[in-house]
Amino acid sequence: MLPRPDCRRRFRILPEVVRSFVFLVVSCSMLIPAGASFADTLIHAGRLIDGTGGAVQNEVTIVVRDGVIAEIEPGFRSPGADDDLVDLKDATVLPGLIDLHTHLSGESNPRGYLERFTSGPAHFAIQGVVHAGRTLDAGFTTVRDLGDRFEVTVALRDAIASGLIDGPRIFTAAKAIGTTGGHADPTNNYRPDLMGDPGPEAGVVNGAEDARKAVRQRYKDGADLIKITATGGVLSMAKSGQNPQFTVKEIEAIVSTATDYGFHVAAHAHGTEGIKRAVRGGVRTIEHGTFLDDEAMELMKQHGTYLVPTLLAGAFVAEKAQIDGYYPEMIRAKAAEIGPLMADTFRRATEKGVPIAFGTDSGVSPHGENAREFGLMVEAGMSPMDAIVAATSVAAEVLGESEMLGTVEAGKVADLVAVDGDPLADITELESVDLVMKDGRVVKRSE
Repeated sequence: MLPRPDCRRRFRILPEVVRSFVFLVVSCSMLIPAGASFADTLIHAGRLIDGTGGAVQNEVTIVVRDGVIAEIEPGFRSPGADDDLVDLKDATVLPGLIDLHTHLSGESNPRGYLERFTSGPAHFAIQGVVHAGRTLDAGFTTVRDLGDRFEVTVALRDAIASGLIDGPRIFTAAKAIGTTGGHADPTNNYRPDLMGDPGPEAGVVNGAEDARKAVRQRYKDGADLIKITATGGVLSMAKSGQNPQFTVKEIEAIVSTATDYGFHVAAHAHGTEGIKRAVRGGVRTIEHGTFLDDEAMELMKQHGTYLVPTLLAGAFVAEKAQIDGYYPEMIRAKAAEIGPLMADTFRRATEKGVPIAFGTDSGVSPHGENAREFGLMVEAGMSPMDAIVAATSVAAEVLGESEMLGTVEAGKVADLVAVDGDPLADITELESVDLVMKDGRVVKRSE
């Protein structure tokens, strides 16, 4: 747009170079919304754990501009007149935490198996909103959701991304894929007239063609990735918690089709044979991995397959298995057996050098308590720094989002958390975060 009419005569008599410059400035100014601010947010961090696994940095300024980390400077820069200052001189700042295994649309309770018949999509959607808020408040700015009901986490993801509600950034698998009678068959233990024969649309497959169709259905439903249940599970109403439930050909069909659609594949797997089939079939992550043996661990290292240990889920189900009536008896027996084994498997996997990424299976345990996983990882032999890296830069690698998430570096999204103490000295500090910033906006600040 040209300058206003009363300025045109003066504009014409300016030298050509100057005219061009003024025209550029005036034109660009027309694109700036009224009231726009160029203010930065300056974060004075007493200690910075940047998520790379490198040395802790002391007394730095993190400059946040337009939701992105613009600079990281040594010392405490004085703010300009229009800058916002977040004083964390006595705190430890870390990247926003990432949980790679959540189920936001539900939460374990003794009535959970009845809720499948008494509750509908609206019920689970509202639960998802509440659980997402608790998760963000706990310092988890990004999550992977690995199985929901009625695709509610697709809508939840979009509502959060649009700014309608607060919650973590969600990468969702929507409905998990299983086999007939398998861990993700939603009709297990129904009476015969209700059981029916669900197929790929409901995430139940038999054979490679079904498997491909189920992946394409998840794409149609709006999912971001694929979750399969490669073995039996603890909380499904089925006898075995560890038997293999997919053939290698079925898994290969899922992985190849998922790759066509830009998806990676996460595999719930407890039993040894099912884990090996999933790894050989090309999945990116093994969730739980309870009965990993030495051969399976070597396979995971060879294929670059990550273990997402979910120790919190194991501890939770083992505890609740001691309570009469909390779980049906079929499930109670599996929970009592499998739960206590998970920490020992994790310890051996860590010693063997299996790639580890952070995930809790929250929804089995209460949402908002995700950070308890850190303490369990450290108790089982992982260093506090490695546990933090597993929930930051390594988790971002799993998601394929390393360019934007997982570390505190210039150019990355400004997702940050802060705690009063030093989590390297006491990892449980992460169970009570004092500040959460997501996309450059403070969404929680404790007084």
